[in-house]
Amino acid sequence: MNEEELLKRSAAERDRIFSCYDRGREGAEIEPWEDPAYEYYHTTDRYGFIHDKRLPQKKDQNEIKSHTIEMERVKKWQKMFKDWNSSSTKDKLKSRVYKGVPDRFRGQVWTILLGIKKLKEEQAGKYKEMLSLARQWSTEIRQIDADVARQYRDHINYRERYSLKQRSMFYVLAAYSMYNMEVGYCQGMSVLAGLLLLYMDEEEAFWGLSVLLTDKKYSMHGFYVDGFPKLNRYMEHHDKIMAKFLPKLKKKLDKCGCDSILYALKWFFVVFQERTPVSLGLRIWDIFLLEGDRVLPAIAYTVMKLHKRQLMTMESLDEFCNYLQIKLEKDFGYDDDSVIRAVQNSMDELKKAKLDYPGPPLPHELPRQPFGTFKEPTFTSKVGRRADEFSEAQQLMRESLVQRRQTIVLEEDDSREGSATPTGMALDNNCGGNNSLGGSKFSFDPSGADASSPHGSRRSLAETSVTSTADLSVFSSATARSQALDNSLDTQSNASVGSSGSCGATLTGSTTPRPQQQSSPDVVRIYVPYGPGGVEQQPQQPRSLPRTLEPNRIRIRVHDPDQTPIVENLKPFALESPDGLDLK
Repeated sequence: MNEEELLKRSAAERDRIFSCYDRGREGAEIEPWEDPAYEYYHTTDRYGFIHDKRLPQKKDQNEIKSHTIEMERVKKWQKMFKDWNSSSTKDKLKSRVYKGVPDRFRGQVWTILLGIKKLKEEQAGKYKEMLSLARQWSTEIRQIDADVARQYRDHINYRERYSLKQRSMFYVLAAYSMYNMEVGYCQGMSVLAGLLLLYMDEEEAFWGLSVLLTDKKYSMHGFYVDGFPKLNRYMEHHDKIMAKFLPKLKKKLDKCGCDSILYALKWFFVVFQERTPVSLGLRIWDIFLLEGDRVLPAIAYTVMKLHKRQLMTMESLDEFCNYLQIKLEKDFGYDDDSVIRAVQNSMDELKKAKLDYPGPPLPHELPRQPFGTFKEPTFTSKVGRRADEFSEAQQLMRESLVQRRQTIVLEEDDSREGSATPTGMALDNNCGGNNSLGGSKFSFDPSGADASSPHGSRRSLAETSVTSTADLSVFSSATARSQALDNSLDTQSNASVGSSGSCGATLTGSTTPRPQQQSSPDVVRIYVPYGPGGVEQQPQQPRSLPRTLEPNRIRIRVHDPDQTPIVENLKPFALESPDGLDLK
């Protein structure tokens, strides 16, 4: 296709997606997976989230007590709203936010804390202008559409495809992709927009998202801009806190290859919204809007401190990841008030050690381009082509992460030499005999990140609910060398991590370091976890994850790029190479 045809195709696709949201559910072609059925009765909690099992008919005593206390607080908050700017309200605001904002007042409180009313008055008509520009020019529409379809799938307002809230989320994100063209759209922003829309209208959510990214109090722009500079800085700060206050736990996590990016990525990326129960996540969000980003390190430290005893009993990477990513979201193990009190204690503890705050945003974490000023996208952006080379920001993050992982590797190598343990055995002895290199599982979502997006994998960093290969799972390998990291952090090549239009790569095989190999965009390695009814299982295979990869290997040869790949063998067989699947 020539350039004119490519531009026409992109414009037609953008128009088609917008028309689907404009029409809503009327006449829409909705796939079954997009619109799952559910029971209305006994399944939805007070926040609107749907549960797999029916909720109990009777409330327990703790829930009744909590509801009674909240109703008492309603009266106090009503009084505060009547005289919000008084010195009395300012004195009491912090303590009352920490005690809990009544759910019925969350929208009002968030609107005030974010200063949305003033922004709407100063920028009257700007939201509609940006949405109009998005209809004509936004290059992010395909990715936004894919994320809207899978965000907050367990909430009654977002459950149905093209529902009112889904449409609002799409419009907010589309408009913001034009308002802040330096970021455009990055996965993770849909979590923020969806959360704001639960308590605000469409335009309020747009300006709320703008404040979160651009105000120095929150400065989430640094989390989402190219290269994720603030994310990397907060990860490093978390590691310092762990090394000082929880050194034994950190050492165990490092030995099992559980880098902090595996469990803490979404703690910072979406402010704990996908790693904690709903009620606790809302309490954390209330405090975040009041205090700003300085509270994030204390919350992360609190989570690890409260669950130190359980984590110290674990012996494998999968145990750590399953516990921190999945189990805590379902059952945190502590009531919300106890957690918030622990957060306050952690803030005091970190302040004494001068580790309470990683510092103000650095210059490259702040916006550099004016907002709301239209600049026509480049041809490559319009047609969805990715850049051939890494940007400077991406290269800096790659180098920082490689250096961080090498430091842990060197420390472990020194430890092995001191104990005369053969290379490749230390991890097995400390992690219950499991192979940490094969511990990460590739998570592929057919509605995932768009490979043709100009920064496809950057937008895929927060795509999955459970951190996996799509969330840089290569860092789960404590013995991965810098070459392996370079290959897996390739956000532009055909083997980019987390881009659904290409194959994700994860390290597999023996823990023994292998010679560095030349990176090739035509070779990928995928861990294929076959389940019941799949490829025949070897009887001697251990059931604990990560499984050895010997029985799960297949080879696919592509003789002609224009033809369908041919699978040579679907049954287990041994390969000379220990690297898993070879695609040539």
